[in-house]
Amino acid sequence: MFFQTIDILGTIAFTISGVLVALDKKMDPFGVVIIGFVTAVGGGTLRDVLIGETPVFWMNNMTFIYVIIATTVITILIKKYINYLRTSLFLFDTIGIGLYTVVGIEKGLLIDLHPIICIALGTMSACFGGVIRDILCNEIPVIFRKEIYATACIVGGLVFFILRKFSADQNFNFVIAGLVVIVLRLLVVKFKISLPSLYK
Repeated sequence: MFFQTIDILGTIAFTISGVLVALDKKMDPFGVVIIGFVTAVGGGTLRDVLIGETPVFWMNNMTFIYVIIATTVITILIKKYINYLRTSLFLFDTIGIGLYTVVGIEKGLLIDLHPIICIALGTMSACFGGVIRDILCNEIPVIFRKEIYATACIVGGLVFFILRKFSADQNFNFVIAGLVVIVLRLLVVKFKISLPSLYK
């Protein structure tokens, strides 16, 4: 129940993120739904395919489909009340990567994968929905720019495995790891910290 709740919260956050981008691009209703959907499930779908868990999570549980549809409709209805579209997009995207990072790590642990692979799964779960969203919207994905994005997921994953050495409460460890991803992402954007470019 704990992880299904986190998974659903991540789905809501990423759906809102995708819908806001689609609305910003002035897409028609079909385009808005598609962008919201692929943003929400893209990373998790890639994760499940890589670990051989098929049908993938949203095909096995219609709750995710209902959540995506409801979230899309609600976001469209309240869009005029969202004064700072870019700020809202950033916030929901950040929440999404924090939640999906821990979901991906947990999936890896369930099948006894190496911690490094678990962190990679968490990072892919968190980032690749946004990559698909940005590509479909003709944007350079955030993960490929100088912004610290995937790095925050990796740091959160490392924190989880460090905490795991000292705390037996796995749910607590996951909550802290997710918060580390979210707070780190907020801080690096606020203080304009970025990875060095290879080109001057």
